[in-house]
Amino acid sequence: MANTSTRTLRLLSLLQTHRYWPGTELAERLGVSVRTLRRDIDRLRELGYPVEAQRGVDGGYQLAPGTALPPLMIDDEEAVALAVGLQAATQSEVEGIAESSVRVLAKVVQVMPTRLRRRVEALRAMTVPAGWGGPITARVDPGVLTAVALACRDSEQVRFSYTAADGRHTDRHVEPHRLVCLGRRWYLVAYDLTRHDWRSFRIDRLTAPQGTGARFRPRDLPAADAAEFVRAGLDNLPRPYRVEVLVDAPAATVRERIGRWSTVEEVDSAHCRVHMLTDSLDWPTMALGVLGADFRVLDPPELLDQLHEWGARFSRAQGSPSDHRADRRKMPARGLGLRAEPHQRTAEPKETA
Repeated sequence: MANTSTRTLRLLSLLQTHRYWPGTELAERLGVSVRTLRRDIDRLRELGYPVEAQRGVDGGYQLAPGTALPPLMIDDEEAVALAVGLQAATQSEVEGIAESSVRVLAKVVQVMPTRLRRRVEALRAMTVPAGWGGPITARVDPGVLTAVALACRDSEQVRFSYTAADGRHTDRHVEPHRLVCLGRRWYLVAYDLTRHDWRSFRIDRLTAPQGTGARFRPRDLPAADAAEFVRAGLDNLPRPYRVEVLVDAPAATVRERIGRWSTVEEVDSAHCRVHMLTDSLDWPTMALGVLGADFRVLDPPELLDQLHEWGARFSRAQGSPSDHRADRRKMPARGLGLRAEPHQRTAEPKETA
């Protein structure tokens, strides 16, 4: 049985989750007797939580409607980080994580101060989940992110400064539509009122967003959703690396493990071909590492070099200093081969905006 403090927090969590708990079921969930449960309920009441009780054989407990919970003491950046992290976890493929994250996010938002709750709820509502990506690498100002999210929710025109890939600065006047987190970056999908067309803007290149106070009627997006619009724009951009790998595993197995971040083509019942477009070889290296299957790199040659480097480094981590020197002269061969023709590097990606 957990200690009293831990059990009390667990009890409060359960009461927040369900409208009404039968006493015997609640005691069973906490692993205590009905008598101990009554004492824990009294302790919550002493702390200021109005817990209503229904007597009788089928008696039980619930928090009184409109219960005021203590405010969550976090600042703006922490609130945004918490919301983004839990929102990402709702897309997790790990069993149970997504459902738990939804519950936790709902509870956390409930106890936030009104000002923060409004911003976080806007961010949640206006972010379109995307199917492929990785850890966020571009630094984003939480204030910019939430300001844009609020403008999307309120259908309010926004002006901001934008820095293109070539360093050129422009002032933009847009009708914001949705936020998208895709390909390790945040994007704003909006209708550009100056260029009279839809655009996607990288949030880390966007500064000083200001609502104009002018409301607008949302336009029809020329795509299934905002994530699809951003993805289509990225697919049309030249990328430094086009990864192609032959994997010794069924296509269904590979799709289950890394299909969200790649295109998988079946070769036969035991082999498949994997394609990735990326501006960094770190992510394909990690993705291939979790496959649990042998593979051959077909393209680009730079990926072979990186795999050799990573393999040698991991091997050196196991041995003595003398082993390290020997390992440097060895190149891991398992699963690597079919060196491709020299890969021609493409130009720096152009901005979709």
